Amino acid sequence: MSDAFDIAIVGAGPVGAGLALALDGAGYRVAVIEAAPPSSETGSTFDARSLALAWASRQVLATIHPTLWAEIEAGAAPIHRIHVSDRGRPGFARLDRDDEGVAALGWVVENRLLGRALHAALERSGVEFICPARVTAVDRSPRRARVLAEGPEGRVDLTAALLVAADGGNSAVREGAGIGTRRVEYGQTAVIANVAPALDPGTTAWERFTETGPLALLPLTQGRCSLVWTCRKGEEQELLGLDDAAFLQRLEARFGGRLGGFTAVGERHAYPLGLQYAERFTDRRLAVIGNAAHVLHPVAGQGYNLGLRDAAVLAEVLADARRAGRDPGDEALLADYARRRRADYARTTAFTDGLVRTFSNAVAPVAALRAAGLVALDRLPPARHALARQAMGLGGRVPRLARGLAP
Repeated sequence: MSDAFDIAIVGAGPVGAGLALALDGAGYRVAVIEAAPPSSETGSTFDARSLALAWASRQVLATIHPTLWAEIEAGAAPIHRIHVSDRGRPGFARLDRDDEGVAALGWVVENRLLGRALHAALERSGVEFICPARVTAVDRSPRRARVLAEGPEGRVDLTAALLVAADGGNSAVREGAGIGTRRVEYGQTAVIANVAPALDPGTTAWERFTETGPLALLPLTQGRCSLVWTCRKGEEQELLGLDDAAFLQRLEARFGGRLGGFTAVGERHAYPLGLQYAERFTDRRLAVIGNAAHVLHPVAGQGYNLGLRDAAVLAEVLADARRAGRDPGDEALLADYARRRRADYARTTAFTDGLVRTFSNAVAPVAALRAAGLVALDRLPPARHALARQAMGLGGRVPRLARGLAP
């Protein structure tokens, strides 16, 4: 194919697909290029990886397509309460939906279910969904961006006024534009699996800080939990090598008996943890969003939600530009997008990075102070409310889509 578009998005993951759906009906001609189609495997529900969706993300997903949220919610588990504790020390903090006046603080959904719902919505939309197709070359002139890709049906050759890189942490589009990244290593690795506790987890999410890093248990459907176990770099091989019974015994010793122990575990995977961010979020005829722009530590589940807010803000800026008759790839317009994202990125990064560094510090005075801080947080409603709003994606200036309004 050879065609001209207003906006071309490379990557139809949860962020790129979300942006495309947000722009559907905004008056632009939009194309999305994705290398990998959603998996057709049914697989074991016990082995699916999951994402935590904040309240603001739910609002975005419910607004960008009329049936999308209903399809996602059917397979999602709500979070009504969040319990935060520090292993081996007194004090804890609790966040509750009733205090915030919302149906849920967030939801947990399996990646494949979210991906399939988003791809199905794209196929029903007015967006040109080119999948599977692998980008082979990008050229950006002062007036247009050109993208070449290869797929089963042949060569794809298209141009766009604006190119959006939504192709993940190892973004080829970002690297091809000469945008470097900076990375902070935490010396930690996350072991991820689905587990079955002896007691029904209900609607509570658990964030338990340990001397090797945070351990999170998020509620899933069918009485399961999504486990994110942070360990020191190098220790993951021992955890991966344990048989199921030994792994579950080690997990119970680390987490405690609040869920009555654990009876089953799915396939385990390990991922190195760090903070990575692009040196800039825009370039000539280019915007960088989602993991292509920033990769966070999974503590507090902020990564995807920050990326979806990238998409929400960019959609808002582009919708305003369309109404004003402006070029969607205009340099000043892209500078406005980058400016609007700085505060949210700085706030969310400081939040996650601060949690990791504070709660991974075994120095006795620091440990004592954070234990006292958890007690104070639990007893001070204004502090709990501020923390809950940050976790829900409602800190600072909230984009229109996150308020349930069209961009």
